[in-house]
Amino acid sequence: MSADGATDLGSFGLPSRTAHPGEGITPEELGLAARNHALPAEALRWEITPPGLHYVLTHYDIPDADPDSWTIAVTGLVDHQVTLSLATLAAMRQHTVRVTMECAGNGRTGVHPRPLSQPWITGAVGTADWSGVRLSDVLGEAGVAADAIDVVSCGADHGIERGVEQDYERGLSVQLALGSDVLLATAMNGQPLPPQHGFPVRLVVPGWYGMASVKWLREIRLVDHEFAGYQHQAYRVKQHKDDPGMPVTQIEPRALLSPPGFPDFMSRARVVEAGVTDIRGRAWSGWGPVTKVEFSPDDGATWFDCTLAAENGPFAWRAFSTVWQATPGQARLRVRATDGTGRVQPLDPVASLGGFTNNADAAVVALVR
Repeated sequence: MSADGATDLGSFGLPSRTAHPGEGITPEELGLAARNHALPAEALRWEITPPGLHYVLTHYDIPDADPDSWTIAVTGLVDHQVTLSLATLAAMRQHTVRVTMECAGNGRTGVHPRPLSQPWITGAVGTADWSGVRLSDVLGEAGVAADAIDVVSCGADHGIERGVEQDYERGLSVQLALGSDVLLATAMNGQPLPPQHGFPVRLVVPGWYGMASVKWLREIRLVDHEFAGYQHQAYRVKQHKDDPGMPVTQIEPRALLSPPGFPDFMSRARVVEAGVTDIRGRAWSGWGPVTKVEFSPDDGATWFDCTLAAENGPFAWRAFSTVWQATPGQARLRVRATDGTGRVQPLDPVASLGGFTNNADAAVVALVR
């Protein structure tokens, strides 16, 4: 057992590796893809994603959660330990935050060589109104000790990953936990959380990739060191096995097209009628507001500025639109976003050992007739 609560089981399970040249999707990856699901591109039409269409990634099993007996323990470096029932949370001041949440592995299939893991293309994203109690209010009730460094959130999902048995745990700095809109969410779009989204209570960390938003929350533990559990070491952008890498944190800018026309079943290529065609989509960034979205009808050879809709809140995606004079033939449609910090969505995939934070778009192939 490690200091941060994980047990090393050696070589048990599928070892971490990248795909061999020409290797297709493995049975293990297919199994993950069947358990988890992406946002269908046409669902970008909704400003708020219906819960059943919001992306889902479940690392282990969905726990069997009894809301009547569910509690969250607040332990560690606090003035006094607190046990929160769902009734206690419901009696506290409630907040709602609109958040675009994206998996850190979104776009992984565009990375070469491909890391073997959940094979996301570009749809591991969704936007919801999350409601619940601010983490800062919970910590205020317990009192934060002066030597506390990190706030560790522990979920009820338990399993083995790359040979390490563990509860799913992530840490946040005390500064972030106390000074932000991090929620202990009990509702999604005004309804109780669905089981796959963390029922009965989960963490929601606005602006960060989804791995930080621990589901099925059972414990909040304050510690006197920077948490270094498995899920912190796993979520780092590395170029090779010995690279210490950079931690995965806030979401990189991305724009996605809501595809025009209608699709071919297998390829998802779009059939579009010649003439004026509406181009729409959504763009987001965890670093700041999206300030520009550009559209290219010719695979990046030329670019045109899109019209941005009003902001949808500080942590939610923003709609964009333009028109395209479609002419007969085949076109590759691209979009790219720029945020207020100057970060620009790249055209080419951003490679890393785990396939994290690759925010390049995937061209939409349109067959214009």
